[in-house]
Amino acid sequence: MLTIKCAKCKTKLFKYKKIGQGKVLRCWKSKITRLYDGEIQAKNFVCGNCNNIIAEIKDDRLDMNSEAFTYSGTKIRK
Repeated sequence: MLTIKCAKCKTKLFKYKKIGQGKVLRCWKSKITRLYDGEIQAKNFVCGNCNNIIAEIKDDRLDMNSEAFTYSGTKIRK
């Protein structure tokens, strides 16, 4: 389980169930288990604290901006 945080202000955004050892390029909405502090503005997911754009929202996923977030936790092996 990964905890996704804003790279600017270190605010917790959400918990994500990452399966596989690859990079976090996109997050599927169905695998987000808990939402902490994030907002949807237009077609973007932004930090609720500093308005940093974290991801672009598609139909069933978030396309992540790799410079906008950090994460901690462990990835689940396949």
